[in-house]
Amino acid sequence: MIVQAPDDQARANAPLVPLTEPPPVPVATPWLDRLRHAAIILLAGGIALATLAAFGEITPRAAGVVFACLVAAALVPWRLHTIANPREESYGISPVETPVVRAIVAGMPDPAVLLDRAGRVLHLNAAAAQLAPALRVRELAQFALRNPEIVTALREAIATAEPRSVRYLDHAPIERWMELIIAPVQVPTAFGGTDQCMLMTFHDLTPLRRAEEMRADFVANASHELRTPLAALSGFIDTLLGPARDDAKARARFLGIMQVQATRMARLIDDLLSLSRVELTAHVRPESQIDLMPLIKQVADGLEPLAGERQVSIELELPDSPAMIAGDREELLRVFENLIENALKYGASGGRVVVSVTAVPTSDGGSEYRVAVRDFGPGIAPEHLPRLTERFYRVDVGDSRSQGGTGLGLSLVKHIVNRHRGRLMIESVLKKGATFTVCFPPVKS
Repeated sequence: MIVQAPDDQARANAPLVPLTEPPPVPVATPWLDRLRHAAIILLAGGIALATLAAFGEITPRAAGVVFACLVAAALVPWRLHTIANPREESYGISPVETPVVRAIVAGMPDPAVLLDRAGRVLHLNAAAAQLAPALRVRELAQFALRNPEIVTALREAIATAEPRSVRYLDHAPIERWMELIIAPVQVPTAFGGTDQCMLMTFHDLTPLRRAEEMRADFVANASHELRTPLAALSGFIDTLLGPARDDAKARARFLGIMQVQATRMARLIDDLLSLSRVELTAHVRPESQIDLMPLIKQVADGLEPLAGERQVSIELELPDSPAMIAGDREELLRVFENLIENALKYGASGGRVVVSVTAVPTSDGGSEYRVAVRDFGPGIAPEHLPRLTERFYRVDVGDSRSQGGTGLGLSLVKHIVNRHRGRLMIESVLKKGATFTVCFPPVKS
């Protein structure tokens, strides 16, 4: 080892200290170790040879030669057993049971189970263990998965070595629709061949199923809502072409009803198209800077004729400073029109509607603008509040239709507010009115 000096000159003149070498290993050590390991065999062999020589069975010279052969055999470095062991281990462990395969199955996002050709479980991930707690490694999967459809598909896949898939309804712990896909997997063996395994993967179809049911309900409701005014129009047209053809008074009354039904159908189609447009752009946040004050004043002025007809006053409580948000002007107009118009129609008995705008601090240290539309009408029962934003949901179907409602207004409001990254809050007390509040984040400076 070289001793370090504080500077270059001292380093150059410093004497070299040689490394301390380990003491040499005697050459005879390996031979002595081998003799020590074979000491029992050599001792037993020596005693046996000495006994045979003492009884004259063999000559002392022959006994010495045999003992020398035993000593020589003990000195030979036999390693056949150390070479054979790894080979036996490699033959004993199937490639499909290696930690690599276990890690791959464990890393799959969906519940996954790998089976051998007989249907015994080789590996399963945590999601599969949670889905079917009865699954055990090295046990038959069909005993743990007792659903008849699953067992039938598994048996067919094992017998035919072909993929199988089955959809079934799982009732525990909660009701959900599942799809099982069984795919044959060819796995190489340690001897160069292939072995067949089965990979089972489970997929939760419940969200797709619910979306399909919602779509079917929506189509059924929309068809019903459109069919009602169409049937009215068709009936009045037949009446005007028949018995009431020459009745001027009946004709005027029927034409007025037909106009109302046509207007209702036009509003329904308009709401459906608006809802579709908002859903298509729900992932895109508006970027235009909009001041809420002029929009609210414009909507209030536009609804003054309806307020006068219902004998309701619209009171605005707006701050003097602007309330700037990132939004879409037309969509925001639609939100305020729906909320204020609903308050005028369904809360008319209260005599007034109050529209206020406030800036409220949030829990994360920021702030938000809240536009509240409050009426003093009969209010809404608590059991209806969670469902008010569902499509075609009405608290009173007859009253809603008589008011010209389509059942889509609040659903449209919710989707527009969500697109603006805002929130819709609904509060109501029976016989004291209801308050609908939309919250918007301000424009970031």
